[in-house]
Amino acid sequence: MRLSVLRPAADANRLIAPDAITRRELYFFDLYRVFQSVLLLGFCFSPLADRMIVLVTPLTAQMAALAYVLGAVALFLQGRRARGDRRRLVYLGLVLDLLAATTALNAINGLDSGIAALTLVTVACSALLLPLGGAFAFAFLAAMVVLGALGLQADATPGAWTEGILFGIAYLVVTGLLQLLRRQVHETEERVQQQESDLANLTQLNDLIIRRMRTGVVVVDAGNQIHQVNEAAWTLMGNPAPQQRDLAAVAPEVSRRLYHWRTFGKADATPITLAEGMPEVIPRFARLGAGNEDNTIVFLDDISLLSRQAEQMTLSSLGRLSASIAHEIRNPLAAISYSAQLLAESGEIGDADQRLVEIVRAQCTRVNTIVENILQLSRRERSKPEQIDLSAWTVAFVDEYRGTQPQENDEVRAVVPPRPVQALVDPGQLQQVVWNLVQNARRYGRLPGEPARVAVVARRLAENGPPVVEVVDRGPGIPKKVANQIFDPFYTTSEHGTGLGLYIARQLCEANQGALDYVPVAGGGSCFRITLASALAPAKAAPVGAPRGGAGVAAG
Repeated sequence: MRLSVLRPAADANRLIAPDAITRRELYFFDLYRVFQSVLLLGFCFSPLADRMIVLVTPLTAQMAALAYVLGAVALFLQGRRARGDRRRLVYLGLVLDLLAATTALNAINGLDSGIAALTLVTVACSALLLPLGGAFAFAFLAAMVVLGALGLQADATPGAWTEGILFGIAYLVVTGLLQLLRRQVHETEERVQQQESDLANLTQLNDLIIRRMRTGVVVVDAGNQIHQVNEAAWTLMGNPAPQQRDLAAVAPEVSRRLYHWRTFGKADATPITLAEGMPEVIPRFARLGAGNEDNTIVFLDDISLLSRQAEQMTLSSLGRLSASIAHEIRNPLAAISYSAQLLAESGEIGDADQRLVEIVRAQCTRVNTIVENILQLSRRERSKPEQIDLSAWTVAFVDEYRGTQPQENDEVRAVVPPRPVQALVDPGQLQQVVWNLVQNARRYGRLPGEPARVAVVARRLAENGPPVVEVVDRGPGIPKKVANQIFDPFYTTSEHGTGLGLYIARQLCEANQGALDYVPVAGGGSCFRITLASALAPAKAAPVGAPRGGAGVAAG
């Protein structure tokens, strides 16, 4: 079972230059030369050849034929081992062919036309292998050799001259035609190789996209055998073993629904769970291409993703609506607060009425804090993650906090490991979250009559685990029932709180691809853990000094 719908494409083929000579072309050219040399050797040494030809100089002809065979075989073997540019071997072979043809035409009588015809094949091969200039140069030399051999013989006739001229013209014409054919062939090869390269790149891109899709994709044949599966589907089905290819064994309910879809054309949209601990999915089915009745694509839609997307859209709409309402509340709220202030300055109201005015002003302040938090949430900028060392950042944060906030008897300290802890996070938003958590720890995380003891810890959850920042106090802790609701908006156990501090803090963490969780501390106390994204290499940016930003959001 493969974890991707398409295997990663191989590297794109490198385009062959127009003048490049492939191993296959050189192989057949050298093989033809061996055949031609053996044929000439047979004419020179065979007793039957005496009836067809006359050896003008037998010893020269035989020695030349034998040398031609040895040279052809040597070039053939060298061509099999050649690497890189093979044009040098082609030129050597053509020179050998031309010398052999010249010797044969002068040493063998009665085979003139045959040798000229064999040379025509050699000229054609050179036209297919060599550039334009080289091909025509060889054709011209071959024409001169044949014309001279046929026309300058002692018993040459006008017909011999005519035959030599016709062979020379044929060499040049064949060279021109095959050069045109060679150019068209190379252009076609380039187009094909470019298309193969584009197809390989597109295949690799599609494979990467499908493999990284959060929707599960499974390809099943007519026998319910799994052919391919992407990572999301493999995880949703409980990480089955690679040898398990039967869909009925891996996901029985999906197999049953696929059977009904194939048989009756109806799909069941009821969510199902394919493995323990996995989210619910809704299977969808589609044919793999038009007219393909054998293979089927099964899409496994994770409904938790759909639910989160719908929730995010709803929250986004509610956020915009809440921001609009909060903005409209500010004007009448300011009027009420100003009126209460003027009323408090009047000397005509009694103590009881003065107490009521103070209540009005306190509640106006509380509502204004809520409005400010809502507007801050709606105006929040996008996170700008940077690679930072959490150890250095935590020490700088604690130093800044001590220098700007009254400590009284409270203890705020940094706990960091000796090694750097690299993380990707927006330092300004991390400052905002940790500041809020420390303020909460000092306010609520203390035992009655004792100072608060708060530790800001930077570490990794495991040796290769994600980096975390923890704010730990030694207070009474948070009851389990309350801990389940502390991150809900507007939930607070304090009459002076707004219930938005922890909610906004979690939103900021999620904007940085992180998480904010509450972790009970054994023996009493609370721990708020910020889990961040890991950074693989030491930061190359400028050293992170004191954390940026102000005092953060209001404590919840």
